Amino acid sequence: MFVRMKITGLTIDPITSTPIVILKDMEEKRAIPIWIGLFEASAIATQLEKITFSRPMTHDLIKDILKTLEVEVTRVEIHDLRNNTFFANMRLRGGEREFVVDARPSDAIAVAIRTDSPIYVAETVIQKSRHVDIGANVEDMEKLKEEKLKEFLENLSPEAFGKYKM
Repeated sequence: MFVRMKITGLTIDPITSTPIVILKDMEEKRAIPIWIGLFEASAIATQLEKITFSRPMTHDLIKDILKTLEVEVTRVEIHDLRNNTFFANMRLRGGEREFVVDARPSDAIAVAIRTDSPIYVAETVIQKSRHVDIGANVEDMEKLKEEKLKEFLENLSPEAFGKYKM
């Protein structure tokens, strides 16, 4: 069974500095974080912020190719999670033909938001990602940021002050 989800934000993993896209179910009761690359994060962020460029970026090009070929993205499905890697399919329809294309979730999401296509996540994937508790997760991330900042400041040597000019 698949659960429809939506993009609710992008954040940065405070430990690895890797971008994370956050998907929540439509009732906003469950969420899953998906670690993605910088390019894909940029592609998702620019679309969320409605930023346009004079020339098409890769995901815009994919959207334009699909439109030219009269193929629609009917949905994106994140269907598996193995060894900390998410797997997705893009379901396409062109006329009477339907296609399933393997894709990285980040690319599939970047195309989905450009084509206004729904994003679904398999219930098993949600289970494997351990039902991220949204409220606790935000609090945990804030505490982690505070701890990292405190640790940084505590380990700062007196010689470091005045080293950087403002």
